[in-house]
Amino acid sequence: MRTMGKNYYQTLGIQKSATDDEVKKAYRKLALKYHPDKNKTPGAEEKFKEVAEAYEVLSDKSKREIYDKYGEDGLKRGGARNGGTNSSGFTYQFHGDPRATFAQFFGSSNPFASFFDMGDNLFDKNVFDLDTERDFFSSPFGGLSSRHGLGSPFRSHSFNVHSTFGSKKQQDPPIEHDLYVTLEDIYHGCVKKMKISRRITEASGSTRKEDKCVSINIKPGWKSGTKVTFQKEGDQAPGKIPADICFTIRDKPHPLFKREGSDLRYTARLTLKQALCGVVFQVPTMSGDKLRISTMQEIIKPNTVKRIQGYGLPFPKDTTRKGDLLVAFDIQFPEKLTAAQKEVLRDLL
Repeated sequence: MRTMGKNYYQTLGIQKSATDDEVKKAYRKLALKYHPDKNKTPGAEEKFKEVAEAYEVLSDKSKREIYDKYGEDGLKRGGARNGGTNSSGFTYQFHGDPRATFAQFFGSSNPFASFFDMGDNLFDKNVFDLDTERDFFSSPFGGLSSRHGLGSPFRSHSFNVHSTFGSKKQQDPPIEHDLYVTLEDIYHGCVKKMKISRRITEASGSTRKEDKCVSINIKPGWKSGTKVTFQKEGDQAPGKIPADICFTIRDKPHPLFKREGSDLRYTARLTLKQALCGVVFQVPTMSGDKLRISTMQEIIKPNTVKRIQGYGLPFPKDTTRKGDLLVAFDIQFPEKLTAAQKEVLRDLL
């Protein structure tokens, strides 16, 4: 019997047949319930992380298909237990930052502070019960989604207040930028200086341009897709809340390595003779070391992959640990063979 590992459906409290909207609704409810800024009970922060990981897998069609077929082990290792294989070769590793998942879903790392400045009483059990089936967000992505702004996220029967709803300013959607970084930046960590330009509209109607330099402290091991948000740094205009500026970390193509979560893949080119007869060669690493690899006692097949532990990228939550270096092979076949060479091969093989 195949072991599933973590049961993401059970974590979100949904059936395996749940629709995308049901997955989003379940995550929204549980993420707000267990958010460590509001829930100080023991175990809430770990539950918050588990809910984020389950949502990231089940909300992505390709990840969900692989998980349903191969389980957690097949999803994260590129192969299923008990002899099964993940033929796609896809591997997934949770980035370890549930707050990043939360911020991407709700459009803000702290939506609690934006609920009309009503303070903690808004989440008092006497006012609103997070365990009920009531959905106080008006859109399937939550009332703070980047596409809808604050809008009117509340149903009138959910709260004991009514008079302040229509008087608050609206915030423009976040302004998103991609920030491309090298694998060396991710390996060592770095600080990127970015210039933000925005328009400021005075009450008189006149406008002026303002430039501002912000620093982005990129931590070792950050995943591609990590978002860094500078709140209310967008254009300013009377009657509006400035938009947030959001930078999304993206990987620059690397001449030697391809990133796979915290692992790195390197492809070594061998001739057919070297693949069959063996060879000793060196593999580069991100640390600058050269690793000596010998295949003298084996035959290298086109799908052979060697895993060298500890030579990948740092783990975001524990930079003392690193992923692995995966050495794949590109075997160069000869363009042609003479009749005599073919005859020799026939005799040998």
